[in-house]
Amino acid sequence: MAKGKSGAGKSLVRATLAIHEPPVGDSTSPGGIIKTFDFDFNPAQLSLTRRAEWKATPAQIERDGPLPEFMGALPREMNVEIFLDSSDEPTSNTVLKKVESLLDCCEVTSASRAAKKPSPPWVVFGWGSFSTARFAAYVSSVEANYTLFGTTGVPIRATCRLHLHEIPNATMGQNPTSGALTAQRVHRVVAGDSLQSLAWREYGNASAWRAIAEANGIDDPGTLPNGVELVLPAAEEVRS
Repeated sequence: MAKGKSGAGKSLVRATLAIHEPPVGDSTSPGGIIKTFDFDFNPAQLSLTRRAEWKATPAQIERDGPLPEFMGALPREMNVEIFLDSSDEPTSNTVLKKVESLLDCCEVTSASRAAKKPSPPWVVFGWGSFSTARFAAYVSSVEANYTLFGTTGVPIRATCRLHLHEIPNATMGQNPTSGALTAQRVHRVVAGDSLQSLAWREYGNASAWRAIAEANGIDDPGTLPNGVELVLPAAEEVRS
């Protein structure tokens, strides 16, 4: 396997995963680069998913019911597999360190904690001109399977599976009734978040938390588990 790696040729475009600090303030662009994860081997396959949200309201009188209503397009999701191998160096800890750097994508960064806006890194997958798979995202899960170990017990071969969720920018949402672009975003809850703090951060009005609760079907605003994804309505929708 290592022989195939060295014989790939310098002209081969390698896939990368750019790991960024989360943005500062209200920016919807990734912050400064933390590191660039270079793939040893390009993915053999990856899966990209995009869903459209429709709402169907049951009708008691009409047998077939009304036509469903289009609510909007959901962010993209991508599963990518990363193969790591250092079997040509049985005492190397390269695989161990690379897997750790991927696992760290689910941990809060020191800089964001210091800024009192704790968040894991944002990432951008890149592979040459494959633009469809290039978008800012967060890593929702990392699964590492170690398949070969050196004489000291250190893993020297592993396969990692990453699940990425797109982080929409401020102009990605669209109002299906008017066709106008909105600033609807998706926020992943981290430690310290509350509906009131999110409302103040997004709209400058803590009392707007009710709009967030309504948009996400939250009955108990005091319970906000970490990791839950919340839809943040457009400012126009909150004011109306």
